[in-house]
Order: sequence, then structure tokens, then C-alpha cells
Amino acid sequence: MKNGKEKIEIRSIVKASQEAVWNSYTNPEHIMKWNSASDDWHSPHAENDLNVGGKFLYRMEAKDGSYGFDFTGKFDEIEPLDHIAYTLDDGRKVDAVFTRQGDQIEVVQTFEAEDSHSIEEQRSGWQAILDNFMKYTESHF
Repeated sequence: MKNGKEKIEIRSIVKASQEAVWNSYTNPEHIMKWNSASDDWHSPHAENDLNVGGKFLYRMEAKDGSYGFDFTGKFDEIEPLDHIAYTLDDGRKVDAVFTRQGDQIEVVQTFEAEDSHSIEEQRSGWQAILDNFMKYTESHF
């Protein structure tokens, strides 16, 4: 555990090309389509300056307008098609690795836990978003 924060790992296998997976994961137009943990949430706005030191902002809102927040941070490392590391504005580190396995891509995200939700809540929420990413990418590319 770095900085005393527990790390959580989630993963998914996406049946698409590495280029399609990368494009879906990094392009704001696509991010807005898959970036939610459940059907009653959505991501109506996304910005992404995909450069080391560049910032991102993904707006996440309940569809009924009852709650929303900005998911923000900056990119620390970018290896096109293979790896993205970023730091959230609250200081937590996130790492995403894209590994080709035949005709599919394994996506593994590792992130530092925060203190306001249980480890299981965080794991299931992030996994639900990654599952939406996989479904969207497989059906659109």
C-alpha cells in the first residue's frame, strides 16, 4: 500500500481491436456513452487533454438531476494503445493497462481506495463502469 491507501484492481476482456479499445477509452465522445455505473446515471460532459500533464473532466450525474459530480485529474503517463496513469484531483493514483490477448484486449485498472465508501462499493462501482465500457466498445467498434 502506497501512502497508506489500499489498492483495488478491476479487469475486463474486450472483444475489439487495441485501437478501438483505446479510442473508446480516451475519446470524450465515447466516454460520455459508457461512463456510468448504472442505468440511472450518465456522463453528459467529458473533456480529455490526452497528454502528460493534461487534465480531464468527466461529469457524472443522476439522470433525475438529484446529484452529480466532476471526476477530474491529470495524466502522469501515456503509452498510446497500452497504458495510462493518472492522478485524481484528490491525490489518488489510477493505472490502466491494455494488453492484447489474441483478438481481444484485457483492460486492468488499479486505483487507490478513498475513505468515504467501502472497498467493495468502490470495486463494484468501478467494475460496473468498466463493464459498461466493454459492452459499449464491443457493440460500437
